Amino acid sequence: MPTINRRHALAAGAAAIAAPAIATATAVQAQTAAPAPAAGPGQAPGFYRYKVGDITVTAIHDGFFNRPLEGFIRNAELPAVQAAASAAFLPTTAVPIPITTLVVETGGKLVLLDTGIGNVGAPTTGNWLANFRAAGFDPARVDSIVISHFHGDHISGIRLRDGTAVFPNAEIQVPAPEWAFWMSDERMAQAPEAARGAFQNCRRVFSPLAAQVKRFEPGAEVGSGITSVAAYGHSPGHTAFVVSSGNAKLLYMADTSNHPAFFVRNPDWSAVFDMDADMARATRRRMLDMAASEKTRLHFYHAPFPSNGYVAKDGNGFQFVPAQWSPAV
Repeated sequence: MPTINRRHALAAGAAAIAAPAIATATAVQAQTAAPAPAAGPGQAPGFYRYKVGDITVTAIHDGFFNRPLEGFIRNAELPAVQAAASAAFLPTTAVPIPITTLVVETGGKLVLLDTGIGNVGAPTTGNWLANFRAAGFDPARVDSIVISHFHGDHISGIRLRDGTAVFPNAEIQVPAPEWAFWMSDERMAQAPEAARGAFQNCRRVFSPLAAQVKRFEPGAEVGSGITSVAAYGHSPGHTAFVVSSGNAKLLYMADTSNHPAFFVRNPDWSAVFDMDADMARATRRRMLDMAASEKTRLHFYHAPFPSNGYVAKDGNGFQFVPAQWSPAV
């Protein structure tokens, strides 16, 4: 497991993920409404289905949180960050950061890659469960939840604010280095006060079912056709996933890149969320280089919905090319 030795990075990274979505939330979106009618085979505003070979994947949108541009990127001056936002036709004061997970139907199983923020986020989030049900899925029929890392916008959907377990029959698989770091009482005691909320949220989500949580190492197959890939830097055990079927492949980037308008175009920029900035930059460039050379389809957790597409080399950076939207799966 990589050593995270920057206290400032821990405070800024972990708290920046947890705080906008948890600590500073001013309202809670209802997560316990009656299930929506099952949708037909087409698409809808909150979900988007497509195929990876014989595997069906469905992007489920949770909402977004607004991130002020000032302080968003550590190693770039604000005017440069604002110029990148303007070039992407985004606001130049605060940018909306979308949240979109992935549901994988594979091997007769229903597998979730991350779970969104549940009902502990800002009022612009909390739409995941309604969109999941609208796509025709039942939380009780989820077989497996696979977590990329322990930041609040990825794990909080497992357990509601009142303690309700949303997926009562699902096994939970997590990266072993993430568990070792975030569930360590010693690490929590050593963390800056600003980071304590992230540690506490991990305990809120996982402690009641700690005995059932399975830990995996990078390279492990976590579902039929789903392989874990070490993508450290954003957090100590941050993990990406390759979904493959036949000759088709999808790379679930998780938070290797935050919003593509900033970090695909400028892969050497350091997001305030990245706990080890140097490692995160190296991981991002390596994965984007690979994806560009192999023309691999990508899912970005924080790209505009439906959050999938490709990257192409463009000077010292890359260009994000959204996949063609299709009404058919």
